[in-house]
Amino acid sequence: MRGFKIAIVGATGMVGRTFLKVLEERSFPVDELYLFASAKSEGKILNFKGKEYTVEKLTEGSFDRDMDIALFSAGGDTSKKYAPIAASKGVVVVDNSSAWRMEKGVPLVVPEVNPYDVKNHNRIIANPNCSTIQAVVVLKPLYDKYGIERVVYSTYQAVSGSGQKGIKDLNDGLAGKPPALYPHSIVNNCLPHIDQFLDNGYTKEEMKMINETQKILGDYSLKITATTVRVPVEYCHSESINVELKKDFDLAELKELLSSSPGIQVVDDPSSNLYPMATTAANTDMVYAGRIRRDESVVSGVNLWVVADNVRKGAATNAVQIAELIAGQI
Repeated sequence: MRGFKIAIVGATGMVGRTFLKVLEERSFPVDELYLFASAKSEGKILNFKGKEYTVEKLTEGSFDRDMDIALFSAGGDTSKKYAPIAASKGVVVVDNSSAWRMEKGVPLVVPEVNPYDVKNHNRIIANPNCSTIQAVVVLKPLYDKYGIERVVYSTYQAVSGSGQKGIKDLNDGLAGKPPALYPHSIVNNCLPHIDQFLDNGYTKEEMKMINETQKILGDYSLKITATTVRVPVEYCHSESINVELKKDFDLAELKELLSSSPGIQVVDDPSSNLYPMATTAANTDMVYAGRIRRDESVVSGVNLWVVADNVRKGAATNAVQIAELIAGQI
């Protein structure tokens, strides 16, 4: 594969720095690298493959140079303004914010689930919400083999999902300081409150999971509900997923299906206290599934416990995987 000219927008943030790490780990063929951030980060030095790069201030002229792919993780407002500018210059944007996810004509892609949607882009491709990504990786093989009637999401999401400010709130709370980001202390606490509350009583995060799952699976009739909760864990989101399937299933066969599906590692041996945990999923790119058991309260129901690193698979790695798909088309 030939080398590519890559830009990273939001390079000094948590996900931006992880973009660099994942690009290097996966040996993505980078010929030229451009790093952009806000004015306060201008001039900072970041390393990539042993070479130093200077962070530039993002401007409307930043994409006037020859670039192939831009990985964005700088917030929705920045993406709304600058992604169309980059696209107009011939750059393919992979955007990690929520700005473009539900836009008609913008693919919402998880490479293990709907890689074919990448080809339909108009130079902007959306990276899904971190909590949605790990869920649909597990739901896709079940959807294809058995069909899905209904999904109930209950999430236990790490503070890093709020960026550095979320981690700071946790650390400050452990030091006895009041929260600056969350409405209540996250220490020794669980907050059923991620993003803003809407008129229907759900939060934006909950509606993101519902709407994005339907879009990624291409089934807007799919019945989904969600409750998303912030917990005092630094990295990795954990999810309880209850699924009502349209067909009956053999539990051993279902587990084998998940084990053989891309991106999933089944960790499911309760007799040995083996199940997915945040401490073992951190700094990895797999989606871990366990506690897989029949839901005896409904016909053809199954319960799953799903854990993944929200900064890696839930953001940076998924975006780099999308870039790899794009690179195969350019």
